[in-house]
Amino acid sequence: MQTHTTTEGRDPSWWTKEHTSGWNKARDAFMRDWEQTKSDLSGGRAGRDLNQDASDTAKQAVGKEAIPPRNVPNPQFSKYEPALRFGYGARSQYSRWDDDTERQLSRDWSSTGHPSKWEEVKAYVKHAWDKATNSSS
Repeated sequence: MQTHTTTEGRDPSWWTKEHTSGWNKARDAFMRDWEQTKSDLSGGRAGRDLNQDASDTAKQAVGKEAIPPRNVPNPQFSKYEPALRFGYGARSQYSRWDDDTERQLSRDWSSTGHPSKWEEVKAYVKHAWDKATNSSS
């Protein structure tokens, strides 16, 4: 097990160097997806329309497609990155998202010492879980 500690907490007990390696490869794809999601949800008032959809993110996350350069990194991404990273790693640890898994993920999240509460990050964790699920298909 590899423990990663930041000012915002530490990794759950099941996190390995493989999770870190996978996240490092997928991170830029998630950043682009996040920017596109902001644009989509705000009607173009926030984020940038990068012509990015889920299949692009999935291909980029697993290295099947190059990640195009981005103009300016999304400063908000860093706020949500711990939850996205957690969800991405959790997908390879747990086989399906159900009530039992969600309760376990809540406990796992609490064990990281991150200051955000589970209910504040659950949607972001689930978003990354879904993206990781799509990229493994």
